[in-house]
Amino acid sequence: MKDFFLKYDKQITRILEIFPGFVAWNLILFPAWGSFFFPLIVGYFILAFDIFWLYKSASLAVTATISHFKIKAAEKLNWMQEVKGFGDWKKVHHIVVIPTYKEPLHVLRRTIKRLAEQTLPSEQIIVVLATEKREEEAREKGAILKKEFGSRFDHFLITVHPDISGEVKGKSSNQAWAGKQAKRKLVDDLGYGIDYLTITSLDADGVLHPQYYAYLTFKFLDDPHRYRRFWHSAVVYYNNYWRVPAPVRVINTIGSIWRIGILSRKDRLIQMSVYSASLKMIDEVGYWDVDVIPEDYRIFFKCFFKFQGKVEVEPIFLPTFVDAAESTSWWKTMVNQYEQMKRWAWGVSDDPQLIKWWFTVPNVSFWDKTIHLLKVLEEHILWPVNWFIITLGVNIPTFLNPNFRRMMIGFTLPRISSFILTLCLFFLGVALIIDAKQRPPRPKHISRWRQALMPLEFVLMPIVGFFFNALPGLDAHTRLMLGKYIEYKVTEKV
Repeated sequence: MKDFFLKYDKQITRILEIFPGFVAWNLILFPAWGSFFFPLIVGYFILAFDIFWLYKSASLAVTATISHFKIKAAEKLNWMQEVKGFGDWKKVHHIVVIPTYKEPLHVLRRTIKRLAEQTLPSEQIIVVLATEKREEEAREKGAILKKEFGSRFDHFLITVHPDISGEVKGKSSNQAWAGKQAKRKLVDDLGYGIDYLTITSLDADGVLHPQYYAYLTFKFLDDPHRYRRFWHSAVVYYNNYWRVPAPVRVINTIGSIWRIGILSRKDRLIQMSVYSASLKMIDEVGYWDVDVIPEDYRIFFKCFFKFQGKVEVEPIFLPTFVDAAESTSWWKTMVNQYEQMKRWAWGVSDDPQLIKWWFTVPNVSFWDKTIHLLKVLEEHILWPVNWFIITLGVNIPTFLNPNFRRMMIGFTLPRISSFILTLCLFFLGVALIIDAKQRPPRPKHISRWRQALMPLEFVLMPIVGFFFNALPGLDAHTRLMLGKYIEYKVTEKV
């Protein structure tokens, strides 16, 4: 099988690039053309999808509630006191890689300031500001930040990623360069023990909880399998929650709730955006790939298959605040949000490589690799499908085929579907309560009336779901099908 894949690699890759979009488009269009040929099957398909959506809604409400209480408990615990129970805790150092390209100085300053406020002594934290050579202002911003914060950390390194032929410009290639430079400086030149080093991928707008590194140090020292672990916190879009327009707040609220809830699903947990790992493991797999845009799922599966499926993601039950998409005007903010969602949906471009690894990498448990792959394929393929089936599915067969109404399934489906989706609203309400308890307090300039009316913004969900979820997902899938690869676009920060 491995020889076959190597021999026909280009052809197989193209087939696998077409596969997710082909399946997604067929699922979206099936209620339309199937209404003429298989109306009964279409009815049961829509009903099954509604039940599946009810399960997903209930699961999210339950896991978000569990994670909420675990986060509140973790915030109250003195993690430094727990860390000091290990005799070698002072040996642990944390490398924090902050990839940056054209982020404003004040955004970077806020991120680094929170690192300096960690309860773990900042002498055990090493900041790596990962800049791009093509950004003219990067050197000046780096110098300012190093002057302000350099003395507060063990080291403050600034790396300059050059434009290298064959690399995709973006976070993954920049991070790979920065990680290698940091390892060369700290381990090879200064003699730091790689067994006691972690490395964190921290977005330029990421604001870590003050106890993040104390918590991480405890988890690192307490885990006998620390060199086969990622650690991931709840990445929530709360930095500018009260400032962004309602449509952006709605889509990012759902995203925040999902990321809170996923922490309690270790069977589905794969790190995203902001995460930590042992430097030893990242070094052994050759760091991040430099020829891809998505970097978080890719580095997980790169490690997963390299180490025979023994790599797992451990939750850190603390929030990490990041920015929701925002720009200088309402329209630019909408475009910014769409482009961000399209880039995230481009994670579907990982699927061909994951499928090839599934077939060709030996000595990995069949069930472990199959379950992991199926979960990713479900997430990616259904990304643009969900909205169409849930929002339009029940109306399509009735509209296109009048005979469908005369069938028993055609008569009962609208009522059953409406009842199921009403139940979903109850679970959405539970999730919104969790969001209200997790998000930052109301600023003084926001009136209590405006805060009380904010839940009404969720009447926009059908519109927001189409423009900021289904459409960018379908855009990414279709581009991959046609071989029209996207370029990495940094989400604008203001």
